[in-house]
Amino acid sequence: MARAVTSQGDKLSGGCLCGAVRFTVEPGSRQFGTCHCSMCRRWTAGVFLAVECEDRFKVEDETNLGVYRSSEWADRGFCKKCGTPLFYRLRGQGYYAVSLEALDERDGFTFVNQIFIDEKPPYYDFANATKTMTGAEVAAAFAPPTEKGGA
Repeated sequence: MARAVTSQGDKLSGGCLCGAVRFTVEPGSRQFGTCHCSMCRRWTAGVFLAVECEDRFKVEDETNLGVYRSSEWADRGFCKKCGTPLFYRLRGQGYYAVSLEALDERDGFTFVNQIFIDEKPPYYDFANATKTMTGAEVAAAFAPPTEKGGA
């Protein structure tokens, strides 16, 4: 998803299908993207439509929140009761991508990007004109500074 952040400061609520997990979030903008990687497609049984929220994601009661460590660098959050996918987060980086469909209010959001476009299967396409990034481009954009050649 794009890292462009605006100072809208919207505080939105959301939750899972059964209502056992409720959360509040402050998205950086009213933009969302999708991930076509094989893990996201398997996890959501489709594509993951997500809103970037950095670390402005708060769960009301974590009793029914499950967290699955899907890789060395990321976790995926879900409801333990109904299985609703809720977020993807980068470990130790304060970055959350929250499910657009888990938000109570989705009006006014704009579809702006698609990542892992090189893993998108041929049986679907989105009509929206968006920015696209391959898996290699995503890895380069999200790599820690030392892996990018910086300090």
